[in-house]
Order: sequence, then structure tokens, then C-alpha cells
Amino acid sequence: MKNKILTLFTNIDDKNLAYHVTEDDHSVDLARQELAKKYKFDNSKLQFMEQIHSNIVKTVSPDSNVQTCDALITDQVNTPLMVMVADCIPILFYDHTKKVIGVAHAGRAGTFENISSHTIKKMTNNYQCNPKDIEVVLGPSIEKCCYEVSQELAEQTSSLFGKEYVNGRNIDLQGINKKQLLKAGVQTENLTVTQICTKCSGEPYFSYRKDKKCGRFAGVIIMKSKIKTSS
Repeated sequence: MKNKILTLFTNIDDKNLAYHVTEDDHSVDLARQELAKKYKFDNSKLQFMEQIHSNIVKTVSPDSNVQTCDALITDQVNTPLMVMVADCIPILFYDHTKKVIGVAHAGRAGTFENISSHTIKKMTNNYQCNPKDIEVVLGPSIEKCCYEVSQELAEQTSSLFGKEYVNGRNIDLQGINKKQLLKAGVQTENLTVTQICTKCSGEPYFSYRKDKKCGRFAGVIIMKSKIKTSS
């Protein structure tokens, strides 16, 4: 028997899932209820964050309060973890061996603070995970084709991470997070990068760079109860 891991990324069709970008909390409640119904999980156990662009990682259980941080991890089954984004990178983590899952919010600040590696480290320290066993998925986000920053930030990026992550004033957050994860011990074959730019791809994702009043889509991961495998 093994645990079934469900991973998903919502889009505009699933509506706005974040309270902090609307005064209409009821619409968010309804969107989350519909999402739970669609993917067959208990919305009352959904764990999400007050995201602050940090490298703080918190451990949660089904009855935890909303955490102020940018990554969550748990070894609890049937406890959905959610990260909300609109150009930042939603990152999902799972270790089938130790039965641990996680999510992280990697914007520019979080990436510079190494949120990806901090999540791997927390999984290792708290649950004795081996980084070689951790699978990681980087979801849709703004890509290097569209992520333009100030000249100062571009130069800082080049200095901190290397010239290969900068093209003019555009920087490659996915590439930097991939580098950090590989350095933390994640294996190349266990790392998936979803190459969809939220700004220019034409795919139905919220993008703050396109509309500063937009909603937020989500990355969600759930470790469902054990299922039988064929003998």
C-alpha cells in the first residue's frame, strides 16, 4: 500500500482563490469549495499561508491556523497545502519514501532568500527526508522572457547567481530556483519545470504584470490516504 499524491495548478477558470486581493471573501469561499469538490478533498483541512516574500518554512497539521510564511510542509494525510500566485513560482514538493509533502512561494525576494533550499532543509531536519528522494514541480510563472526588473536588481542577480540568469534587465527566477534545488541535493530527474509564462503564453493564468488588480491562482498538493497496489 502507498499514499496517493495529488498535485494540481488551478487557472482563471477556477477563479480567484486569495482573500488578500479582494474584499469579497464570499467569492473566495465559494471558489475554494468548488475546487475541493472538483478534486475531492476536505476544504476545512486546507492549509494556506499569509505569504510575505520570506524564506520562512512552517510545519502544519489539519487544524493549524493560517501561518505567516512562504512554505508549508506536513506528513499528515488528507491535508491539502496551497500556495497562491500571480507570476511568482508555485513550487510543490513530495517525498514518497518518508511520506512528506510541501509547497513554497518563490517570488523574487523569496528566491533571493533561497526559499526552495530552506524547504528542502526543513523536510530533511523535521522528517529525515533525503533530498535525493524529494520530487519537485515548479508551476506556471513569469519567465525570463517577461520578467524585467530594475538595472540594479539585474546587476545584483548577476553578481549573486551568475550572468547566465540575466538577459539585459530580464532575470530567470525558474533557473535560479532550479540551481538552488540541485545544490540542495534534489536530483535532476526529480525536478520538473512547467515552462508556461503567466504573462505572455496566452494560457489562462492570473498575472500581476498584466493586471495589478488580478486574482491569484494556486498550486495545491495533497497526500491522500493509502491505496492498495497490485501484488
